[in-house]
Parts: sequence; C-alpha cells; structure tokens
Amino acid sequence: MTAAPATTTRDIVVDEVFPHAPETLWKALTTGALMGRWLMAPTGFEPVEGCRFTYQTTPAGAWDGVIHCQVLSVVPNERFAYSWVGGDAGNQGYGSRLETIVTFEIFRVAEGARLRLTHSGFSLPHNETAYENMSRGWKSVVPNIGVIAGEAA
Repeated sequence: MTAAPATTTRDIVVDEVFPHAPETLWKALTTGALMGRWLMAPTGFEPVEGCRFTYQTTPAGAWDGVIHCQVLSVVPNERFAYSWVGGDAGNQGYGSRLETIVTFEIFRVAEGARLRLTHSGFSLPHNETAYENMSRGWKSVVPNIGVIAGEAA
C-alpha cells in the first residue's frame, strides 16, 4: 500500500521596485479599469473591505472559469489583499479547486516604490498546476503593473 503524498502549502512571491510613488502604484492596483489592463477586468470591484467581485478566465471541465474574490484588506498606498477562489473539486490539473489569497504590499524606497505580491495558500500536490502556471504568470504581470502605473500617472 502506498501512502498518499504529503500535502504542503506554497506561496508565490514577486518583488519589484518601480520608479513611481506608492500612490501611483496604488491607483493601478485598485482601479478596476487599470486592473483589467494588467491582469483581467474585474466585475463588481470596489477597493472596499468586504466587496465581492469576480474575474473571468478560461473554463475547464466542471469549472466555469469564474474566479470569486472578496476584498480582505485595504490600507491606502500600503496594502491591498483579496481572496481568490475558483476551480471545481472534480477537476484535476487546470481548473482544480483553488482557495488562495492575493496580497499586494507597497513600500516607499529611495528609487520610488517596492511592490511585493504574495499569492498564498497553494495546497500541493492538489494545486500544483495552478501554482506552476501562476508562478510564471505573476512574474510577467507584476512588471506590467509598473508600466500601467507609469501610463496612468
């Protein structure tokens, strides 16, 4: 009899410094139209604790592709966090059930602002596909936040 693989929890962390004021990054992170330019257009989004909103991505199997989010923390120009729940328990790989938290932290630095994204709570091996895909994805998304922030300044 083989034992089931041990479950571990992993986080994705991406850290970047941008030549923008924290207020400029904050605007890019918390304005729905700008979010749609660096990630996906949110539906029903307001940067207010408790606000529930959704993103729509590619469906898979029993999952309709809707990512359900709820704003958990809003500290203007410093911290923004929301839950990220999607997938379906019946799916394997892409579209498997995922219950995580996305947190953006902004720190004023001499060069402008440092942005740290932490996408936490990936349960491995169950969320392995999401963890791998989103690890690559966030590494390309975070630099785009700086580009959008610069254009919106």
